[in-house]
Amino acid sequence: MGGTSGRAHGPYTLYDLDALPEEGRRYELADGWLNELPGDLWHDHAADQLKAVLKEAASHANADVHVAGAPQDVTTPAGVRKPDVFAVSRDTARAALERRTRTYYGPDLILVAEIVTPRTVSEQIDRVRKVDEYAATGIPHYWLVDLEPRPTITLLELVDGRYEVTGRARSGETVTLNHPYPMTFDPARLSEMD
Repeated sequence: MGGTSGRAHGPYTLYDLDALPEEGRRYELADGWLNELPGDLWHDHAADQLKAVLKEAASHANADVHVAGAPQDVTTPAGVRKPDVFAVSRDTARAALERRTRTYYGPDLILVAEIVTPRTVSEQIDRVRKVDEYAATGIPHYWLVDLEPRPTITLLELVDGRYEVTGRARSGETVTLNHPYPMTFDPARLSEMD
């Protein structure tokens, strides 16, 4: 942790997170601890494909949304998260651009999706910690994307302050949604190469 002067073992602050050198690694800050985010070509490709799916669907539905993802930050009760993919209203995105901030507040998000990296600490964080954190911030839709052995999406929707599973689709099946905006796609698209 070269950029954390004086606190080689935590707890860390937002200033420590911002001071980390740009070495191609990404970190989140939760409860005063830095967590390195996994990333590989398969994970990053799936995130890019999901962004494309969401942008295409928003365009067809004439939805007033902006689709983004890491390295932009989202604040939660635990700290700062960097979701793989998320959607906010265009007005929210425009305001963030005008303020020149990379941070969104949880209630600003319409949808958040995490690409699960199996057999890592990040898997437990995505499946357990973030479920609670994102629900506590009031994000209406949370998607968990598993890539192994073939892409599968688990759809969670906020009901009375807690997420409930509202659907699951595997590669070869069709996801048809009306919320957060109308879309139809096959999770297989997340592993397709252009």
